[in-house]
Amino acid sequence: METYIATFHTHLSALRSCNALKKAGCGGARLAPVPRVLSSSCGTCVLYQGEDPLLPRLDADMEAVYRRTGEGYEEVYRSEE
Repeated sequence: METYIATFHTHLSALRSCNALKKAGCGGARLAPVPRVLSSSCGTCVLYQGEDPLLPRLDADMEAVYRRTGEGYEEVYRSEE
């Protein structure tokens, strides 16, 4: 299982995504401050675990999704906005 970090343009989108992940059975989903090495418009991210990034569960106002690696973070998706 991988650990992912999703960043958002707004706090509301982060909250909606966290709630959607929890409803989908992703019990480890939680809101957190964005790590300094990652950029985010709102400063709030969602940390969660899964076999894949679970993109359909994330709010449309998502900025990017990163996978935590041993050395840091690897971007796995970035929205086109």
